[in-house]
Amino acid sequence: MFKLLISIFLISAGLFIYSYFRELNPGFVVIHTSPGTEFELSPVTLMLISMAFGAVLATFAVGLQQTAHLILNWRSSRLVRRKEKVDSLHRDGTHAFMSKRTLEAITLFEKALAIDPNRVDSLLWLGNVYRSERNFPEAVRLHQHAHRVEDRNIEVLLELAKDLEEAKRYEEALQALQKILKIEPDNLTALIRKRDLNIRMERWGEALEIQHRLVKANLPSADKQPEAARLVGCMYEVGRQLLERGHPDKARRYFRGAIKKDRSFLPAYIGLGEILLHEGKTKDAVEILKKVYSRTRSVIILHRLEELFLDQGEPSEIIRVYQEALQQSPQNPVLQFYLGKLYYRLEMVDEAFDLLSTIEGPQDHLLDYHKIMANLYLRKQHFEDAIVALKKALSFKKRVVVPYICTQCQQEAVEWTGRCRRCAKWNTLTALPWLEATRVEAPPEGEASSVPSVPYGGIASPFETV
Repeated sequence: MFKLLISIFLISAGLFIYSYFRELNPGFVVIHTSPGTEFELSPVTLMLISMAFGAVLATFAVGLQQTAHLILNWRSSRLVRRKEKVDSLHRDGTHAFMSKRTLEAITLFEKALAIDPNRVDSLLWLGNVYRSERNFPEAVRLHQHAHRVEDRNIEVLLELAKDLEEAKRYEEALQALQKILKIEPDNLTALIRKRDLNIRMERWGEALEIQHRLVKANLPSADKQPEAARLVGCMYEVGRQLLERGHPDKARRYFRGAIKKDRSFLPAYIGLGEILLHEGKTKDAVEILKKVYSRTRSVIILHRLEELFLDQGEPSEIIRVYQEALQQSPQNPVLQFYLGKLYYRLEMVDEAFDLLSTIEGPQDHLLDYHKIMANLYLRKQHFEDAIVALKKALSFKKRVVVPYICTQCQQEAVEWTGRCRRCAKWNTLTALPWLEATRVEAPPEGEASSVPSVPYGGIASPFETV
């Protein structure tokens, strides 16, 4: 009832005001809507119509604004709900992958990408999952998609380079790493990965250039010494490669540079000897190797000298070198063993037997020793002793005779090289028997090496085994 009374009052007031103002403004206004159409309106009516029209326009404008606001709110709410769903799927996918539920993780990440195909972190994770499953083409595809979405994202490029490297697409991996270095020239991770790839591909010049940059970088103190050692190794490899390609003068410069940085770096000394041999200066090579032996006391040098003198038909010279070495270290069982082996190699049966039968130490480590002793006993017609020696030889688990061993990873080798094929460290191969106290334990049988096996050619000739 109250609303009805209010409505009647407002209508009455409006009529009264309209009548009052119409009396004050008599007459009519002619309105032409077209050339043949016109209307007559009182001024007050015209004013009211204008006000009503303005009110309608204002109402329409406000209505449009409110409608647009509602639409934007709806879209924003929809995007928020969509993002929350994608976040939830991504989070569940990461948990599933960390819990080793790989198939479930793949499904969850794919659902997340079905909703948002350009979500970079989901692309990254799903690519990593596929890489862990060794599905390299799919990992590369996903990480390339992520790179197209964010072409300056360094994490994406690092993962892409890792995919390509594990897929053995080394050139493309190098290109991905180069893109990182264009964005961030001093990125240590990219530099190290690029150096390692160049080493794997035996591009020693490029590896050396990067290694110079790494040595000058602000590295943690614990990393400085290994990186300096790696620099020496790369210098040696550049020299070795140059020597193999017929550039001894250039190779000599790199070998000397390596020695200047590390006076105990044996491969570079042997490299210098190889240059002299390449130039036909055998006597000079022998003199250098003798000086190196006097400085390093490395049996590897004696082995190299042995091959040189035997190739020249001068066995007495290498016997003299061994005897001089034994005079300086008369109780060294390793020198005794290799001199005895040389006697055996030269058919000096009595000398070999007299020396080898009295030494202690190597027989517990070498199949070679027992094979030699069995043959010596047979030649002396000591058949029972020969049988005992053969039984000892047969008790060894490894049937292959290997004269060299890496002091870092225990990899055995039939020829000496400057770099271990297994752990990829330089200057670590030593001659068996290796009787040092600080022996590093070999990894359990069947355990994969942390450094992949690399193809590698040594400079020194292999030491002939029995």
